[in-house]
Amino acid sequence: MNRTVVIVLAAIAALAAWSVLVGAGAREGWGRAMPAATGDTEGFIRWAESRYTAESKGNIAIVLLDHGRVAGTSFNSHGRSVDVHSLFQVASLSKWLTAWGVMTLVEQGRIDLDAPVQHYLTRWQLPPSEFSNDEVTIRRLLSHTSGLTDDLGFLGFGPGEELPTIEQELSHTSDVLPGQNGVVHVGARPGSTWRYSGGGYLILQLLIEEVTHESFNDYMRRAVFEPLGMTASTFVDPDPGRLVDFYAADGSPAVHYRFTATGAASLYTSAADLTRFLKAQTGGPDAPSGRGVLSRATLEAMQAPEAGLYGLPVWGLGPTLYAPNSAGGFVIGHDGSNYPAINTTARIDPATGNGIIVLSTGSTTLAREIGGEWLYWQTGTVGLDTIVLFDLSNILIVFAAGALVIVACAILIGRSGRRRAPSA
Repeated sequence: MNRTVVIVLAAIAALAAWSVLVGAGAREGWGRAMPAATGDTEGFIRWAESRYTAESKGNIAIVLLDHGRVAGTSFNSHGRSVDVHSLFQVASLSKWLTAWGVMTLVEQGRIDLDAPVQHYLTRWQLPPSEFSNDEVTIRRLLSHTSGLTDDLGFLGFGPGEELPTIEQELSHTSDVLPGQNGVVHVGARPGSTWRYSGGGYLILQLLIEEVTHESFNDYMRRAVFEPLGMTASTFVDPDPGRLVDFYAADGSPAVHYRFTATGAASLYTSAADLTRFLKAQTGGPDAPSGRGVLSRATLEAMQAPEAGLYGLPVWGLGPTLYAPNSAGGFVIGHDGSNYPAINTTARIDPATGNGIIVLSTGSTTLAREIGGEWLYWQTGTVGLDTIVLFDLSNILIVFAAGALVIVACAILIGRSGRRRAPSA
């Protein structure tokens, strides 16, 4: 084989090996400092508070769970004080609760996970596409594998603006965030790939109303919130006396946006209520699995992989799968981000009952950053979301530096060989 070809193939193999090594190092946190010593809850809280002080001009509520019990809390605000009972709008974290509502209907036998969703809809239907709408099943909507390519993201509606109906919002999304598609239709083959879809969860919100003949909020309150003891949680009309102030990233007062797509983007809940919700994900000292709302088998199905990305499991039937735990399962949860600067996360390891809740306004990334560091602190694995959102630029620099070395070495070897070659 030509020597040049051998050098090129060797360089390509070295680049591939280097990319795998860099990826593995990023996932395993090589060179990454732990936010606190293992098991040091107070140390982690101090670290999280330091991030709040450095990054946010709004408010924040943090709860840490250790084996199902509250082990640490922190509440801070640059304005009105917040506490464990303060209501935050939690953005896309809402989807996890909506998934619970859908799964109650599955357990009741009123819907089939693998049936086409449009079989249950009368008020709106998916528009025609080059793919079969009958392949858009409830399972695929829950796991963001339905082929919807809307990329929603809802902006919401300001004070005094009239909210469209669910059908109007699905037919023509009028509060789509800038730069996003916003057209709720099947743009990829259902089941072929994972692609986040807020529109899919708006369809699930409509599904709940169609099947139950109740408003979405009424059903969720009766079937999910009240049995779990989440008595302050609501998708509409939060108690204004308990609702936190809304802040933009610069610390200025922000608009409180309202939503038609409440099941995708606008649950109002408190750290206290979300603590009850996290405890219900696993058997614990005062909250058996599912707490009478869902069975243990259903919870296990929701927590199992349904979708992958870059060869890694990333989504179940509702929750994100952040990283493997030590028991063959995953640390699960959901993040949320609403305009202009709402950021939230709730994560738990069902095997241990260890979890975290971070609710904030005044930062677009703080809750997710703290949640990502908690995940690394708990598991020693860096979440894919943390890598993509916070670490990618540094990872690319490391990869580029190594790639340059590999290419330079290949060039030097090639030139060296030519200098030693005998003349004709």
